[in-house]
Amino acid sequence: MVLHKGKATDPDRKSGANPLYAGAYPALAANIRLPHDSLAEDPLPPDTALQLVRDELMLDGNARLNLATFVTTWMEPQARELMAECVDKNMIDKDEYPQTAELERRCVNILADLWHAPDPAAIMGCSTTGSSEACMLAGMALKRRWSKLGRAGKPNLVMGANVQVCWEKFCEYWEVEPRLVPMDGDRFHLTADEAIARCDENTIGVVAILGSTFDGSYEPVAEIAAALDGLHERSGWDIPVHVDGASGAMIAPFLDQELVWDFRLPRVASINTSGHKYGLVYPGVGWVLWRDKAALPEELVFDVNYLGGDMPTFALNFSRPGAEVAAQYYTFVRLGREGFRAVQQASRDVATQLADGIAGLGPFKLLTRGDQLPVFAFTTKADVEGFDVFDVSRRLRERGWLVPAYTFPENRTDLAVLRIVVRNGFTHDLAELLLDDLRRLLPELDHRPRRRTAFHH
Repeated sequence: MVLHKGKATDPDRKSGANPLYAGAYPALAANIRLPHDSLAEDPLPPDTALQLVRDELMLDGNARLNLATFVTTWMEPQARELMAECVDKNMIDKDEYPQTAELERRCVNILADLWHAPDPAAIMGCSTTGSSEACMLAGMALKRRWSKLGRAGKPNLVMGANVQVCWEKFCEYWEVEPRLVPMDGDRFHLTADEAIARCDENTIGVVAILGSTFDGSYEPVAEIAAALDGLHERSGWDIPVHVDGASGAMIAPFLDQELVWDFRLPRVASINTSGHKYGLVYPGVGWVLWRDKAALPEELVFDVNYLGGDMPTFALNFSRPGAEVAAQYYTFVRLGREGFRAVQQASRDVATQLADGIAGLGPFKLLTRGDQLPVFAFTTKADVEGFDVFDVSRRLRERGWLVPAYTFPENRTDLAVLRIVVRNGFTHDLAELLLDDLRRLLPELDHRPRRRTAFHH
């Protein structure tokens, strides 16, 4: 073998293999302190900046193992590619990006069809940054419709205590009294009787949730609507229903077609969903639809002259990327009805089998089993004294699993549960790995040393 030595022809040559090597300063990265409160004086090479930020992000949890979130954590590479191509398009500028606006219109029409709009030509709808914005818009429409009745009292909104916090925000921001129906015993969500008992002439609407985030159960939308029909006949109070279908509105149309919860019920004025949950799109995109123009007062819709064209807009946000809307349309094109049915059924199958497996371990009691939303909650049985749900959550985190433990709201704060959300990409294999980890840690939890109360040298 011939040995060679000598000086490099270019001592300042940058290495493509090591982003922490920067020109003549191979130890550059070791001396860098990332800015926390103010900008550094000098720029960094792009590969160095990327690696340093990426290194810090390694401390985040693995999104695929996050069983707390409803938000989509996996999409096909083709969807990622499409989103990258559209991330620089400003969604609000419909005059400059008319085809992105057309894709938004098509998505609204597809949802109107899925939710059985009585007259698709009369439907009103738009994309949002997520269900929180969608709920705010729906709440604004409910309040404006009520204000036109000339009532003198303070407006109120009836809903279960299990609603997502965005509804409480809406009530605080728009000065509406929240009439929250507390949980009671084994009743964990809103019922028709409890809703009617809190309605009066100043009720702007009733929020029914198709898929409670606490336990994955559907609220009885049809029963609530029927009870409000009866109340209308007795009192003259014509109180609309908004269906918060953040998750369930993209599950029920494919897996629970016999369930009547949507615009087939004349009392349902509006529906929202999260495209970035079971709409199978990365965050953030949501959708809100009104059954007709009467449900969305026209004065809430603004005609804006922007960059050369007039456009109607109803939103709390203005500029946002068109990538998520394009990705939603891609998903509709890619899957069709049968594809959505298959994906959602797979999630439900994993959820129900995982719930059964957890129940079979012995120490746990199921509150739900994942047969509505592919989401279920469980707690420890009354005779389990060696550990609680918070101990289980902490130990699972050691293996990378993020399984939230929390107490239920007022009236049931005594109940602490674990909740598992099964999403597209969470497979039977991953579920078995989770069960294996639970089997391993339970004996350790059950025989952990008791805490000592005295001090020992």
